[in-house]
Order: sequence, then structure tokens, then C-alpha cells
Amino acid sequence: MSLITEDVKARAEVYHGDELCQVKSKELLKEIALPNGLLPLKDIEECGYDREAGFVWLKQKKSSTHKFEKIGKLVSYAPEVTAYVEHGKIKKLTGVKTKELLLWITLCDIFVDNPPTGKITFKTPSGLFRTFPVSAFEIEEKPIDFKDNKQINDAAGAVQVKEI
Repeated sequence: MSLITEDVKARAEVYHGDELCQVKSKELLKEIALPNGLLPLKDIEECGYDREAGFVWLKQKKSSTHKFEKIGKLVSYAPEVTAYVEHGKIKKLTGVKTKELLLWITLCDIFVDNPPTGKITFKTPSGLFRTFPVSAFEIEEKPIDFKDNKQINDAAGAVQVKEI
């Protein structure tokens, strides 16, 4: 049974379409002081945020998996991911599992240390947890070309300077 009811949708900011939802999910992660690459979902159809309750959801067309290369971990995202968020924390997370050895383990909480130590912790419902560097979940944002309002796509996003 889905936690996303019509009542919740009526109170929430709701967005549709992959491009807009990608932007909004990264903005949310930045707003709550978590790394912007934490939720690398694909083909997002809908996302929503009920600020009053702190409830967030993301719906994608089908489940997806992502390997976080810097730590070598495989993570599975269900078609519907939900959570309650607050500054530096994701609680009551649903729809996210990580592979440990041969088992898929459900994650329920994610949080960064306060005061910041550069570490992020992932917790399971059974109380087990793993801590990793925050940098493993950050993605580099491309600079924006304000003339055309598009992202710059060169290799480094660097500005070329000519010597006189």
C-alpha cells in the first residue's frame, strides 16, 4: 500500500517529468544538507515534497540499480521511494536496498554527522549500519551558461583565457 494518498498530494509540492524531478530531487538533497548524488533515479515520473510533514516521494517508471563506483556498492531503487526528511537526515526510507555479499539489505535511515565530519551513515531496520565518506555520493554539477540558460558541456567546464 502506498504512503502517497490524495490528502498528502493536496498538501505537497508535486512535480512531473524526469528533467524537472531530477533538478528538484537534487535541490531537496542540497536543502537538507545531504550529498546531491544520493538518489540517482532514472526516468522519474513524479516527485513530491510535503514540507509540513517532511514527507518526500519519488516515482520512477521501473526499478533501477546504481553502482556507487567510489565505494563499490550496488544499490537498488524500487519504482516508488518514500522518506521523511529533516536537516542532515532521511528517516523511514522505503524502496531502497543495498547489496552486501549475496544479500539485498533494506535501508531505513541515512544521516550525516553533526557537527560535519565528512561521513554519511546508512542504517538498516535491524540496527546494523555502515559509514562512508560523503564525497562518494556527490556528483559534480556542470556550470550554467547564462546566455543560453544551458549547462556547459565541455570536459572540465573551464573558461579559456587567451594571453595577450
